[in-house]
Amino acid sequence: MRRSFTRVAVTGAAAATLLAATATPALADSDIILKFQHGYFLYHDNGDVFEVCDTKADGHGVTGVLLENNDNSPVPGFGEILRVDDGGDAGCDKKGHDVQKSPSYTYQMRLHWNGGGGTLASKSFRE
Repeated sequence: MRRSFTRVAVTGAAAATLLAATATPALADSDIILKFQHGYFLYHDNGDVFEVCDTKADGHGVTGVLLENNDNSPVPGFGEILRVDDGGDAGCDKKGHDVQKSPSYTYQMRLHWNGGGGTLASKSFRE
């Protein structure tokens, strides 16, 4: 029974990640947040600041990653442009990155718990 539940959970998580990765880009006219039981990754649109916060004292931190895809680049696909880690200290960690206001740039946020498990991904978005 436990194996069946694990398979269903893994399959569901994979399907959700695939749907998030293939969704039509949204406009980032407001803040975006990814949240799970271990922490959150927040994009503050006003100021282009990315904040990651470890909310569970379990000995493992969380990592937020910002990916960018430039349609005019000779190398297609998303590439990592920002990484913010938090854990082991008080407060949250923040970094700024200028999200381009151009239709050729698409972004995606991903949040990962450093104790294992999957990665939570946002829908693709544009400024």
